[in-house]
Amino acid sequence: MQTLKVIKIGGNIIDDKQALHHFLEDFSKIKGPKILVHGGGKLATKLANQMGVEVKMTNGRRITDADTLDITTMVYAGKINKNIVAKLQANRCNAIGFSGADGNAIVSEKRPLKDIDYGFVGDVLKVNTNILEVLLNNKVTPVFCAITHDENGQLFNTNADTIASELAIGFAKKIQTELYYCFEKNGVLQNVDDDDSVIENINSENYKILINDGIIADGMLPKLNNCFHAIKHNVHKVCIGKPEMLFSLHTKHTTIQA
Repeated sequence: MQTLKVIKIGGNIIDDKQALHHFLEDFSKIKGPKILVHGGGKLATKLANQMGVEVKMTNGRRITDADTLDITTMVYAGKINKNIVAKLQANRCNAIGFSGADGNAIVSEKRPLKDIDYGFVGDVLKVNTNILEVLLNNKVTPVFCAITHDENGQLFNTNADTIASELAIGFAKKIQTELYYCFEKNGVLQNVDDDDSVIENINSENYKILINDGIIADGMLPKLNNCFHAIKHNVHKVCIGKPEMLFSLHTKHTTIQA
């Protein structure tokens, strides 16, 4: 098998119909084996409000009670996932939609209760790559949503960045694997108000300095932790930036190094 690309797209792409349309057109043209991972965007919150289900957040993360799990499963594994798969088929990219439960692909456990009870939120325990290898070898692209399971019938809402990282790590044991986090910015920025202030290379040493200086904070911290977790587990290449980085070597982006 050629180098595998695991590509994760964020909510800002999913929420923008035109941006998603253009991304999926370009994604379909990527040669070789690839896996797409998507988050949920704003649709789950919109549907929860319409259904009168309170949206509870803490530190920017969703608290997933039973009603919220139902909504996120419907939205992530249903509407968003199937719309993406249908659009890929329209672009002649044969794809199959996955949650972690499908093919027993991703097994999680309920996040341990510490300071905050996140509810039905799962932390990944293992990735089963065998069934995915069969699909990839037959030029079928898996498309993962942010839902996993525990092998005992319980579904979990699971961070999509983590799913992408764990999928890449699972395959890195067998083949050369690259991980790309695509979102609306050019990469990790020195100045959040200047989209051209891209920090092009981050390693474990300057990462600590960037955190101490407050340049990397909030939602970028868990994303970069997933990046370093992947690099430490033999993922060959990890990059953050706009989707254009996938198609042009000259597009500014951030590369994570050991």
